[in-house]
Amino acid sequence: MLRAGFRPDQFTFASAVRACSGLNAVELGRQMHCHLLKSEFGYDPFSQNSLIAMYAKFSMIVEAYTVFDRTVNKDLVSWSTMIAGLAQQRFEFKAILLFRDMHLVGVSANEFVFGSIFMACSCISFLDQGRQIHGLCLKYGFGVNAFVGCSLSSLYAKCGSLGCAEKVFYQIRNPDLASWNAMLVGYAQGGGINEAIMFFSQMRHHGMRPDEISVRCLLGGCMDAMALFQGQQIHTFIIKMNFSKDISVCNTLLTMYTNCSSLSGASLVFESMILRDLVSWNAMIAAYLKHDHGPEVLRLLRLLHSAGMKPDQFTMGSGIGACADLAALEPGNQIHGYVNKIGLGSDLSISNALIDLYSKCGSLEDAHKVFTWMSDPDVVSWSSLVVGYAQYGYGEEALHLFSKMQDLGIKPNHITLVGVLSACSRIGLIDVGAHVFRNMERDHGIVPTREHYACMVDLFGRAGHLKEAEDFISRMPFEPDPIVWKTLLAACRTHGNLELGKRAAENILNLDPSNSSAFVLLSNMYARSNSWEEVARLRKLMKSRGVRKDPGLSWIKVKDKVHVFVSEDGNHPQMEDVYVVSLELSLHMREAGYAPDLGFALDNP
Repeated sequence: MLRAGFRPDQFTFASAVRACSGLNAVELGRQMHCHLLKSEFGYDPFSQNSLIAMYAKFSMIVEAYTVFDRTVNKDLVSWSTMIAGLAQQRFEFKAILLFRDMHLVGVSANEFVFGSIFMACSCISFLDQGRQIHGLCLKYGFGVNAFVGCSLSSLYAKCGSLGCAEKVFYQIRNPDLASWNAMLVGYAQGGGINEAIMFFSQMRHHGMRPDEISVRCLLGGCMDAMALFQGQQIHTFIIKMNFSKDISVCNTLLTMYTNCSSLSGASLVFESMILRDLVSWNAMIAAYLKHDHGPEVLRLLRLLHSAGMKPDQFTMGSGIGACADLAALEPGNQIHGYVNKIGLGSDLSISNALIDLYSKCGSLEDAHKVFTWMSDPDVVSWSSLVVGYAQYGYGEEALHLFSKMQDLGIKPNHITLVGVLSACSRIGLIDVGAHVFRNMERDHGIVPTREHYACMVDLFGRAGHLKEAEDFISRMPFEPDPIVWKTLLAACRTHGNLELGKRAAENILNLDPSNSSAFVLLSNMYARSNSWEEVARLRKLMKSRGVRKDPGLSWIKVKDKVHVFVSEDGNHPQMEDVYVVSLELSLHMREAGYAPDLGFALDNP
């Protein structure tokens, strides 16, 4: 057109800008903006509105607002386009402020402005502001508009006001599918899955054909094992409607089965998927990680890599977390190298996961290296290292790190203080630990939890202050759980206090009659004191209650293969060789000065 000698007008420029927007041609759109500024129509409202819409679509909200701000004669389209862009790009608060400015300058809103504002209020749960704007919307006569009603009912539903959401919805003359889906979300999130299914049935009764979004909204209401049956019903409907080929629907199914504690269901969905995206892989990895199937997480990571998928922070963080749970240092090292290779090594969540991995594997030097490489470690980073040092007996290092953390003004969390109390316990600093515990709420704003109380019982118990430990338990502000009593029982076994050990064991068995560790620890204490009649009585009691001690396990890894050994395993194919090597190792250990503790009476009840 330019080469032919024709001069474009404002409508030509606006059409060209809209074309760039439709083609997602960012650079071409910028060039068109430059041409427009050089022309006589640079500040024409019609052209400016097209630019605002284009930049908003490209998520270039700063550029969009700059154009809007420089528009001299803003009309309703200018305001509407800018408010919608801000709301869609998650600048909700700014959108609400701009709506207020629009109202103050006397520009009357239309249904699209109200719809955008209700969407913004919904995203940030601004229910009170939404109610006020609802009143203004009714004044302007848009109360029964489908577009406005959809956003408004969604606002009330997401904010937990289902009664208001229903009133708005049933006032809409001809609710479209988006309006029905918005209500489905509200019922699924706030009313419960059964109410959502009833509304879904009502939707179909009114002749509305559900789409993929409808079933995803329904699945979002299946949040625990109690909703598994309903989730399976929805899954059946999905197959019937041929929605099972949609990746987003399958991904939601994966999440549903994971939330409902059905690992087998999630696995079947994943294996049946013809196409998978990264969300699919991450959802299945999350399912295995949630159910403590670390080896399966690592297997999926290898398959994901073979499939040519590029992992993200969640993928790698899950892999590192699985290695930490398995104390698998070698694959953890490999993943560490890989995250550095793909540019995720400096990510905060990845670094924190690596610190946790190396700490749990006892490789504290590597954990400290990762920590020192971090540009801005957060409280999780500090806490992981403090707990790691405490766990492996480096109490002084843990306390030094805690002191440095305080000097830098980093506020500890409850996990940090678990590590600090554990450190005091390991090195016998009773007074320091007691001081930290007493002043947790005053100094750090943290109310002691059961974990902190258990740490204090361990602190007194390790130091042999068993009476103080029992008195401390009696002063707890809540009912002691088996972990607290088990901590005291273990200390009683270490220090040979049979009477207190009996009371601790009785409390454990009152709370959990099938707790095998209480029987084992108490029986071993009786064995040490040569009270064999009591040992026999405990054996009979365990047998009558059907309680069995979990067999001891150990494992070693040789050439990428893990070999597991079970106590008294008579079925191992190399049983004789295992016993010969075990005997040789025992002899070498005795020669090196190791004295085995023979006071265990219930190794094999």
